Amino acid sequence: VQLQASGGGLVQPGGSLRLSCAASGLILDWSAVGWFRQAPGKEREGVLVSCITSVDGSTYYADSVKGRFIIHKPNANNTVYLQMDDLKPEDTGVYYCAADYAACALDRGAPVLKPDPRYRGQGTQVTVSS
Repeated sequence: VQLQASGGGLVQPGGSLRLSCAASGLILDWSAVGWFRQAPGKEREGVLVSCITSVDGSTYYADSVKGRFIIHKPNANNTVYLQMDDLKPEDTGVYYCAADYAACALDRGAPVLKPDPRYRGQGTQVTVSS
C-alpha cells in the first residue's frame, strides 16, 4: 500500500491550496482517510485536522480548520482531496494522509481515526507566510 500526498506549497495568508492523497494497493472508497498536520518541530504523529468515513462519506474537522477546509473523496480516481481556503500562518506544517479500514468520528469534539491507521504516506509541506 502506498499513499502519496501532494499539492503543498508556499502561500500568503488568506490563500488556498488543494492537497491530494493518491493511493495504490488500497481502495479509498472502502477506507477511512485522514489528513494530519505535523507542525514545525513537532512529532511525526501530528494533529488530525480532518477525516472522512468509508461508509457514508461523513466528514469531521478540527475546530481550528472548520469552515475553511473541506475533505472530499470523489469516486473516480482513488484519491482524497483536502481543499484548504483562507489559510493562516498556524496552518503551516507537513501534511500527510493516512488510511485504513477504520472508523472516523468525533471524540470530545476532535476528529479521530480508530484504530490507528496502518497506512501513512509521506507528507507535503504547506507554508503560510507573507
